[in-house]
Amino acid sequence: MTSHDGSEVHDGAEVSEQDRSAARRRAAALGATRILHRWSAHLPLTARLSALADAASEVVGPDEPIDIYGNAVVARLEDEVALLLGKEAAAFFPTGTMAQQVALRCWAGRMGNATVALHPKAHPEVHEGGALSVVSGLRTVYPTREPRLPTAEEVRDFDEPFGTLMLELPLRDAGFVLPSWEELEEIVEAARERDAVVHIDGARLWECTPHFGRSLAEIADLADTVYVSFYKSLDGLSGAVLAGPRTLVDEAKTWRHRYGGQLFQQFPAAVAALLGLKNTLPRLPDYVAHARVVAEALREGFAAAGVPWSRVHPEQPHTHQFQVWLPYDSEVLTEAALGQAEETKTQLFGRWFPDGPPGLSVTEVTVTEAGLEWTAGDVNDAVAEFVRRIPG
Repeated sequence: MTSHDGSEVHDGAEVSEQDRSAARRRAAALGATRILHRWSAHLPLTARLSALADAASEVVGPDEPIDIYGNAVVARLEDEVALLLGKEAAAFFPTGTMAQQVALRCWAGRMGNATVALHPKAHPEVHEGGALSVVSGLRTVYPTREPRLPTAEEVRDFDEPFGTLMLELPLRDAGFVLPSWEELEEIVEAARERDAVVHIDGARLWECTPHFGRSLAEIADLADTVYVSFYKSLDGLSGAVLAGPRTLVDEAKTWRHRYGGQLFQQFPAAVAALLGLKNTLPRLPDYVAHARVVAEALREGFAAAGVPWSRVHPEQPHTHQFQVWLPYDSEVLTEAALGQAEETKTQLFGRWFPDGPPGLSVTEVTVTEAGLEWTAGDVNDAVAEFVRRIPG
């Protein structure tokens, strides 16, 4: 049956159009036999749990205890990440939002300055509901509004003091973009000249090593603290780690408890994170390299298909994720992508968004293990089929 607002009702629960669309996208991704990125979050719940249980023995022993308030496997995960990032200590948080709020709050108290310099497209500004100011009493300023990280000059010449410079590496909402290694060093040095500390939002730091040509520890060494996520790139269940000086991490653990992040048991998330570090992290350079093959093939495919204008951004992806822009309505493009996946079992694109100038739509492309099977010719063929489905 249908409710007064047009949504369907099943067993007393309303199913909105948004829910139906999400279910359709999930079914299309699950049913695709060829896809650039197979996301475990699309799996049915029992399948995801079973897969985690089957693989757990790769990283935990048969008699290893579950964690209680962050001991055991959670503590082991913290130690492993601290070692990977070359930091004294690390603390596990249930979300990256909480980890970063705590880190920036701790630095504000230590620096005597509650102003954080960051990019307006950084995660706390776009995806956290203003939490830095509303929850943590922090103030944010922007050294640049350009779709890139700030330059050293912009940091050095910014017209008001700040206690912390936060750098999102890569800057996701600008196209997963990164500065060069030399530019990053100069940005950090400019912040130091202003007596500011540096915090890296490294939710996707794991895949930055090919672009910089440096290890995780070398990248993290530029910053005073670093946050990393486990579900974005490593296909974990959830969770994040904040790494830095031991004294600050100890303080962060106190704030973690105050913020409600001291969960009784988090062993499923910790086990999934350890599996990601073991199995996915070593593969990320391959994904980055193949993303560049896919990006070039997309450009060629759109040109060959006669699309009047297209953009792959960055032209050579900095990580294994990048943006594609096309001059069509986002709903039209999403329908074309879904129809292609449902009918041909090849999914080239997911959902499209009207996030740019009028008349342009954008989607994000991620290349992981499933995408390594695609040749440039496969991408060209898929583009041709996708464009054929765009009306008009």
